[in-house]
Amino acid sequence: MLKIKRFKELVALFFTYLKEEGAAGTIKRAAAFFRRRMKSRKGRFLPPAAALEEQKKYIPPFENKTISVITALYNTDPAFLKEFIDSFLNQSYQYGQLVLADASDADHAYVGGYVRSLDSEKIVYVKLENNGGISENTNRAVKYAGGDYICLADHDDILSPDALYQMAKRIRDTGADFVYSDEALFDTDWTNPIVAHFKPDFSLFYLTNCNYICHLACMKKRLFEALGGLKKEYDGAQDHDLFLKVRESGAKISHIPKVLYYWRVHSASTSGGMEAKPYVTRHGVAALQAHLDRCGIAAKAKEGMFPGTYKADYTIENPPLVSIIIPNKDRKAVLEKCIDSIYEKTTYPNFEILVVENNSETDEIFRYYDRLEKRHNNLHVLKYQGSFNFSAINNFAVRRAKGEMLLLLNNDIEIITPGWIEEMAGIALQKDVGIVGAMLYYPNDTVQHAGVITGLGGFAGHSHKYHPRGRSGYMFRLACVQNLSRVTAACLLVTRQAFDAVGGLDEGFAVAFNDVDFCLRVKQRGYQVVFTPYARCYHHESISRGLDKKGEKKERFDGEKQRLKDRFGDKLLKDEFYNPNLTLDMEDFSESRVLPRYDEV
Repeated sequence: MLKIKRFKELVALFFTYLKEEGAAGTIKRAAAFFRRRMKSRKGRFLPPAAALEEQKKYIPPFENKTISVITALYNTDPAFLKEFIDSFLNQSYQYGQLVLADASDADHAYVGGYVRSLDSEKIVYVKLENNGGISENTNRAVKYAGGDYICLADHDDILSPDALYQMAKRIRDTGADFVYSDEALFDTDWTNPIVAHFKPDFSLFYLTNCNYICHLACMKKRLFEALGGLKKEYDGAQDHDLFLKVRESGAKISHIPKVLYYWRVHSASTSGGMEAKPYVTRHGVAALQAHLDRCGIAAKAKEGMFPGTYKADYTIENPPLVSIIIPNKDRKAVLEKCIDSIYEKTTYPNFEILVVENNSETDEIFRYYDRLEKRHNNLHVLKYQGSFNFSAINNFAVRRAKGEMLLLLNNDIEIITPGWIEEMAGIALQKDVGIVGAMLYYPNDTVQHAGVITGLGGFAGHSHKYHPRGRSGYMFRLACVQNLSRVTAACLLVTRQAFDAVGGLDEGFAVAFNDVDFCLRVKQRGYQVVFTPYARCYHHESISRGLDKKGEKKERFDGEKQRLKDRFGDKLLKDEFYNPNLTLDMEDFSESRVLPRYDEV
């Protein structure tokens, strides 16, 4: 029987792999997938017993030490209820309070009976006369909270034994008004979860596209009340609406990269998919539209690529001139594919193209330049004298560009999405945005670039590289507009204001890492760097220049790599939009095989 069960598990995993990775997945990726899923690492996110004992002695410095866990009960499965309450009673933090608002019907009177039988001074039980829904029931429970901070938890889930301690400690260390943690999904045994959700530090654009925060969320009670609590009209997406309003309030937000919450997968929960509550997506769109309206952002909220994701279509009333800058040397066929795709696909009404000629040797390319300039009034060929230096070439072109926005583009890019500039420019027009990057695919329809994550491979790598096109990625990160630290200059839109603020590209980076350095410096000046999967292109990478594997090219590559390290140091290894629990060995957002020590995150 055990062999049959194991065989069924393998078959189920195989179909899961096909769904997530696609039939085009490589043998190496398939092996990594099955290794991650089949290897039991029970209790891998739990704190050591010695740490829990030490935490019981912890006395926070704030006057009201109580943290209240707020939970609405409704016809709760008795086994789920017991596990949830036990997870609260076993907290290492000694100043927790559990407030239970019970709207169960008469046929489920055992819910109240069980809670009363516990007779715990840490539990406040309130029997509600009617079921007002998740938002109203939670709001009623908050009124009974004795703590200055509240945590929102569902009645069928599990709290990590150190959840409240970690929240109290982070509040002490940072003075945060709102704290959220990582979480894991489980079906039967919560100590051996199916998968963890390792989240980035706060990302506003990611949050507008999906509720990546979810659990565990802890916030000041008075902030919750000031924001009007949860809204019934957004039931199912009520916490998403709340989190957006927390950001709007200017509250200080902090992220704990530890699994402090275990989300149960079952037929009535959205942890397994939106099919359980089909109204959630509709309410999520409404919550996003309300956020956009409150912030005075001219945009229309709509459903995203996948259930549970959303998108803001930004209105561009007076489209600014976008200057597309394309360095080129010979390679007429490559450049022609790029230029043709721009003119055939682009729907944006106001752009110019500056082709920067750099040391071409063939008559063919110069004849092509002449035809281009005669055919297109908004295309100009500039001549840059000197050896190839990507940074210097683009700086040279920017000084001659007329656009308010500058779009750096490799000559081996082929446009896929007609509205690619609208997608990028609409985001770039938002407050504090300096740079926007696009989704790039290899010609075989696998991901070449979905943002740059520093630390990968000991230095930097591309998010979801080689992942099949059309997939959602890790926690929808291939399907959501999101804040990142860096994007590639192969297709990068930057506002002129941000470009000028940092003095353009650093010409000390002739070929490699110029975009990483540029993004980091722009970000240091207070601008946001954003990636959008809605602007899509093919990238025929390395056709133009080749790889830097040996000789003089390798020496230059190593020198530019060291230059970047000297400038940014350890910041390169700690990407705030990644997570320390994720691998640095691969570019697929898989869980690290060697998790950080408990006290390191």
